[in-house]
Amino acid sequence: MLKKFQNKTIINGFFSCVEKNFDKASQFISIEKGLLEQIKSCNAVYRMHFPVKIGKQIQVIEAYRVQHSHHKLPCKGGIRFSTKVNQDEIMTLAALMTYKCAIVDVPFGGAKGGIKIDPQTISEKNIEKITRRYTSELIKKNFIGPGIDVPAPDYGTGEKEMSWIFDTFLSISPGDVDALACVTGKPISQGGVRGRKEATGLGVFYGVRELCKIKEEMLSVGLTVGLVGKKVIIQGLGNVGYHAAHFFHEEGAIIVALAEREGAIYNEKGLNVSEVILHLKNTGSILNFPKAKNIKKTEQALELKCDILIPAALENVIHKNNANRIQAKIIGEAANGPITPEADDILEKKGIIIIPDIYLNAGGVTVSYFEWLKNLSHVRYGRMEKRFSENMNAELLHVIETISKKKISNEEKKIILRGAREIDLIRSGLEDTMIIGFHKIRELQKLSKIKNMRTAAFVYAIQKIVDSYEKLGIFP
Repeated sequence: MLKKFQNKTIINGFFSCVEKNFDKASQFISIEKGLLEQIKSCNAVYRMHFPVKIGKQIQVIEAYRVQHSHHKLPCKGGIRFSTKVNQDEIMTLAALMTYKCAIVDVPFGGAKGGIKIDPQTISEKNIEKITRRYTSELIKKNFIGPGIDVPAPDYGTGEKEMSWIFDTFLSISPGDVDALACVTGKPISQGGVRGRKEATGLGVFYGVRELCKIKEEMLSVGLTVGLVGKKVIIQGLGNVGYHAAHFFHEEGAIIVALAEREGAIYNEKGLNVSEVILHLKNTGSILNFPKAKNIKKTEQALELKCDILIPAALENVIHKNNANRIQAKIIGEAANGPITPEADDILEKKGIIIIPDIYLNAGGVTVSYFEWLKNLSHVRYGRMEKRFSENMNAELLHVIETISKKKISNEEKKIILRGAREIDLIRSGLEDTMIIGFHKIRELQKLSKIKNMRTAAFVYAIQKIVDSYEKLGIFP
C-alpha cells in the first residue's frame, strides 16, 4: 500500500521526538507555516506485505520504505532488518536522514527502509530470498533507482544484502549503465568504496575532536583542549561504536567503559579496544574481560563518571528517568535519537554539551554519497591522478635534494612520494565535510543566540531545505 501523508497526520512515539526538535528550531525561522509543514511531513510511506517460502511454509513478511523529502533527488537511507521495525521508527529515521544530508551538503532527500525479521534466526539463503523479493517490490512502485531512491546498509544488514539488491535491480533493468548507483555500501568488487565500513564511526570521531579543539567550549565544561587523556564511555560495539572506539583510542583518549546488550565492562585506567574485540569473538560476550570489572546492566555504564559519553546503539537510552544521573561533560550522539526531548532539557540545565545525531552520525551518508558518485563516474577514486602525483612529488624531491645537497632518507621518501589512494581521498573528504558542518552549526548557534547545538543544527538544516524549495518553486 502506497500512502501519502498529509500535513495534519499525527504520529506518536519516536517520530514525535523529531517533530518536537523541529518545532523548537522553527521558532528561529521566519517562513510560511505551510512550507514548514511540508518540510516536517513524510512525503511518501510504502508499507508492504509479501509472501516468501521458507522451508515448507509460506511466511508473510512485513516491510517498509519511507521517502521523507523530495526537495532533492534521489532519496537516500539505509535498510534495517529487525523484529522491532515499525512504521514510526522508519519514518523517524527517514526524517533524520533528510536533515543530516542538508547539514553535510549531500544532495539527497532523506529515506529509510526496514524489514521486520530477525536475521540471527534465519538462514542466509532465506535472507537472500527476502532481500531480493523486497527489492522487486521496491522496483514495482518505483521506490529504488540511481536517480530515485538509493538504499544502504543499516542495523542487521551489510555488504552481502546490498550486493543482492544491486543484482536484483540489474536483472530487472538489464543494460542500465548506472545500475551500480542504485544502492551503496556494496563490496569493493561490486562498485563499493574503500572506507565506507568505518565511515560513521570515523565521522563521530572527527566531530567530537573538532569540539574538543575549541578552548571556549572546553572551558565551559571544565576540560582541557584536545582528546588526549579524555575519559570516554561507548555504549554499543557494533560497526559505529567499534570504529569510534578505535579512532578515539588511537588519538590518545582513554576508553574507560564499553557497554553491550548483556552488560558493560569498566577499567578506570583504560581498555584496549582490540583486546576487547578479540575477547568478544572468542567468548561471544564482552563480559568477564580479564582486565576489566563487569557491570550487570548496560544502562548503568551511561551513568558512570567520564568526560565524553558516546551512545552508539539504540534510540531513547537517555530519558527523563536517568538524565539527572548522567555525569558526562560531553555527549556525542553516534546513534539515532539516543536522547529524548525531556532528557535534552535536563542535560542542558546541567551544562552538558550535546553534539546532535543529525550532524554527528552523518559520516555514513557522506561516504555513501562518494560511492554513488564513483558509480556514476565509472572510475575509482585516485586512479587517474595517483601516479601523476607520485611522479610530480619525485621531481620536486629531486630538486630539493639538488639545491640542498642533502639526501632524504628512504623512509621519508616513501611518505613524501606516495600518491593519494582511494581511502586517503575518501577520509580526506569525510574529515573536511565533518569539520565544515561543525563550524557552520556553531557559527549559526552563536549568531542567532541559540542555546544548544541540536536546535542550531535543525535550524541550519531547515534553512538549507527551505532554500531548495524556494529555488524549485511550489506549484499550484
